[in-house]
Amino acid sequence: MKNLILNSLILAAVAFMSTGSKSDIEEKETAQIQWMTIEEAYAKIQKEPRKIMIDLYTDWCGWCKVMDRETFKNKAVVEYVNKTYYAVKLDAEQKATITLGEKKFQFLPQGGKGINEIALALTNNQPSYPTTVFLDDKFNMIQPLAGYLKPKEFHEVITFIGGDYYKKEEFDSYKAKTYKEKYQAK
Repeated sequence: MKNLILNSLILAAVAFMSTGSKSDIEEKETAQIQWMTIEEAYAKIQKEPRKIMIDLYTDWCGWCKVMDRETFKNKAVVEYVNKTYYAVKLDAEQKATITLGEKKFQFLPQGGKGINEIALALTNNQPSYPTTVFLDDKFNMIQPLAGYLKPKEFHEVITFIGGDYYKKEEFDSYKAKTYKEKYQAK
């Protein structure tokens, strides 16, 4: 009988602790990057110009999943990206044709998988995953950036490009001086 009561209390405690409060759930739901397709971003930029940040990924990429779980869930990253960029999530192996204005990007089968032509265009024919691609408000390339970045490193990059500091100073100088002055608490 004692075991039954003890097991019931333990089960009740575990059930209580595993349920989040409503505010916890709401905070998690609101702290997300507002992703869109590249076609949606292309359409929006025609009416409301803004820089574009593209997360170029594949389903099999482990570091892409880490970026999703850690970097793209960071509060400072989420807030800055949503405020400054149109954020695009783009599967490099997408089979559907992508149409941007007059240009069409087709899927190219290769071996067991394949790649969409747009992934090649966005990476200068050197695909690597994850790659974050930054485009200006006229859909021109600013910079593709291959590899995983931790949240703080990524925040440095998105503010460097988003704030147009890339036009004024070198990235190392920005990190050492300007970033520390503007985002010291991040």
